Amino acid sequence: MPQIKPFPYAFALPLLLAGAPPAAMLAHGRAMPAARAEEPPRRIVSLNLCADQYLLALADRGQIAGLTHNADKPEMSAAAAQARGLRILGQSAEEVLAIDPDLVVGMPARRSAVMVPLRNRGYRSLDLRTAESFADIVEQTRKVAAAVGNPARGEALVAHMQRELDALPAPGKGRVAAYYQRRGFLTGTGTLIDDLMRRAGLVNLAGRLGKPPLSRLSIEELVAARPDFIIVDSATDQVGDQGTEMLHHPALKDIPRIRLPQAWTVCGGPAYVQAARSLVAQVGRY
Repeated sequence: MPQIKPFPYAFALPLLLAGAPPAAMLAHGRAMPAARAEEPPRRIVSLNLCADQYLLALADRGQIAGLTHNADKPEMSAAAAQARGLRILGQSAEEVLAIDPDLVVGMPARRSAVMVPLRNRGYRSLDLRTAESFADIVEQTRKVAAAVGNPARGEALVAHMQRELDALPAPGKGRVAAYYQRRGFLTGTGTLIDDLMRRAGLVNLAGRLGKPPLSRLSIEELVAARPDFIIVDSATDQVGDQGTEMLHHPALKDIPRIRLPQAWTVCGGPAYVQAARSLVAQVGRY
């Protein structure tokens, strides 16, 4: 989702062309069919913060051979508690080589700089894409579950998430909200935040103003637009620099403020339900 945030994946380059095989071999820079793909992988390496969270939800712990360096950081990952006790990797090809994984997962795995020196090793890979809606999360959940050999677990997670979301009201009633980030960045439509807003019955100010998925909006412009709510990363409650200081400008003090942890929204994944539940509860207080 378009947010100003720490890069969620390890040196990932642009996504592969649509239609690339979801699980492929890394060999001579070409996609090749995975050998014995029906056998569940036993040494899975994640190259991406979002992949970490899918693996922690869908793979057996014994299958996970390595997670990214942010996997156990609560401020970055909604699954940090589950990551404790598992191997946390740095950002080197040598670490991956030592594990000799039978599946690497990234966004996409084959374009990660970590994997460039290892292209000829024949590692099977699973390429994920950024999830910008709950529908995308469902798709990715099923994709990862199938790749790790636990499709039933994936279906159970999808059903659980859907039940939780179906039980939520939509208290926004068409009121307008702005997801306002440090340094005046505004999150627009076609994003995970926008999907969450619509689920809560809110209208995204960025869409009303005709803004792209990520844009800049001055404090003066924001105040003039008169949103009913400002949604912010909960970490910005503390002023850390000039970027967060502007979110505490006196001109914004009378606009109701909704706080969501970055760890719930930096990746589209199982934490979507937590974010939706919190957003609905906070909007419902007004």
